[in-house]
Amino acid sequence: MTPASDSSWGELFQTFEHSAFRLELRDDYNSPAEQEPLGRWLRDGDLDQRWRAGWFEQLATWQREGKRFHRVRVVSVPLTPYSEWAIQIAARSNAEGDDIRYLDRADAGTLPDYDYWLFDSRLVAKMHFADDDEFVGFELIDDPAVVVEHNYWRDAAVHASTTRDEFATKHSQQR
Repeated sequence: MTPASDSSWGELFQTFEHSAFRLELRDDYNSPAEQEPLGRWLRDGDLDQRWRAGWFEQLATWQREGKRFHRVRVVSVPLTPYSEWAIQIAARSNAEGDDIRYLDRADAGTLPDYDYWLFDSRLVAKMHFADDDEFVGFELIDDPAVVVEHNYWRDAAVHASTTRDEFATKHSQQR
């Protein structure tokens, strides 16, 4: 496993050619960059996303380059506080080009039990998390049979998922 702090992690997002897909399967993530904004939202409903300005600029660059960036979030219903917050900030992310869709865990079928990125439909980055939900590392997989399986899971997840807005209307307390 390669540590999350390794520079090769960031390089994956700079070198993909046409698509980056993520399957997210956790109800909570312990990302240091999200702790303060999540805390503000929990305390007073603050959805200020200036802390994500660099991310939105990167999404705009990928769009100009014709690259697709998308993901499916598989979440438990009722939503955890983290998932509720994430669905709220996903409205802006979608508007900026991060195509985030949602899937109720009860409808997820036979998806894997781990998060992964799939780059250009040919390289899998299987993600590893600590017991406290912090991202700690990844392994890169380019074995064709394993990559095909992850492509199948991507397609199945996208097919079964709904847009952020549809999901929020049905499941979010905030909408």
